[in-house]
Amino acid sequence: MAQKTRQIHVGPVAVGGGAKIAVQSMTNTDTRDAAATLAQIRALADAGCEIVRCAVPDMDAAHALADICEGSPIPVVADIHFDYRLAIESIAAGVHKIRLNPGNIGSDDRVKAVVQAARARNIPIRIGVNSGSVEKSILAKYGAPTPEALVESALYHASLLEKFDFYDICLSMKSSSVPYTMRAYQLAHEQTDYPLHLGVTEAGTEYMGTIKSAAGIGGLLALGIGDTIRVSLTDDPVKEIYAAQAILKAVGLNDDGVNVVSCPTCGRTRIDLIGIAKEVEQRVAGIHGKKLKVAVMGCAVNGPGEAREADLGIAGGDGAGLIFRKGEILRRVPQEELVDALMDEIAKYEA
Repeated sequence: MAQKTRQIHVGPVAVGGGAKIAVQSMTNTDTRDAAATLAQIRALADAGCEIVRCAVPDMDAAHALADICEGSPIPVVADIHFDYRLAIESIAAGVHKIRLNPGNIGSDDRVKAVVQAARARNIPIRIGVNSGSVEKSILAKYGAPTPEALVESALYHASLLEKFDFYDICLSMKSSSVPYTMRAYQLAHEQTDYPLHLGVTEAGTEYMGTIKSAAGIGGLLALGIGDTIRVSLTDDPVKEIYAAQAILKAVGLNDDGVNVVSCPTCGRTRIDLIGIAKEVEQRVAGIHGKKLKVAVMGCAVNGPGEAREADLGIAGGDGAGLIFRKGEILRRVPQEELVDALMDEIAKYEA
């Protein structure tokens, strides 16, 4: 049993302390364009995003957060770098969390001002360290942005908040190296009870970014480490949410929706299983509130057995297939009707 971390609250969303893993993303719109940013936030929320972060590069962006926070269906995080005044203005605009490294904003007075503003609104601060942000003195000590360096940097920034009795903190230590990322979070897990925001930074495009995130984030979650996750992709942020949910399902931390299992096909397959599996996966992606395992199998060798373990399933034949419900054959259906028939059964399904 993994140790429980402290619990913080990002608006109504609990993070840490045994709460379910919260899924995050970040908008890539111009935050100063509140309408465009809200449109993207709503799309993210519809996909299952629970916390969203917005870049705040200047005071115009900070001011726009007032409309964004008012219209957002999910809690909003302000991403701040270097200028403490942007943090204070964002807090006044109504954000639910600040992402800021206090060592980068100057004197203790500036850190204290941010802490006082955050405390007055009862919002947490995330410290986000990555390979490119480690302090020169720490880099000199370790010779590179090693996992140890990442953790030391994060704890240094935390100490600047702790100096003012502020402990409503979340930590992240991201690297573009999956092994470095995993080791950094393992070390942090051993050294602190602050909740941990997991992610692999600069992970890449949808394909490689998803693979790296699944390995790094999924590996840590399987070890009981991590309280909230953000998959970083060079793509539409909505795809980050789908990837994050898939990772949570893969490690057994999210059983909401439809979990599709399918065989890899072989020479026995006499049906377009690849096309059918892809179509099923796409059509069930938006289903929530049902906990279903659906098997899409190619032949009679493994099909009936796998379908028996699933709530619903397809077992392919020669241009046709069988629809199963908990191992019982419901009917035989031509290939071109299989997916529609399966979707009908999913719609009717009650546990």
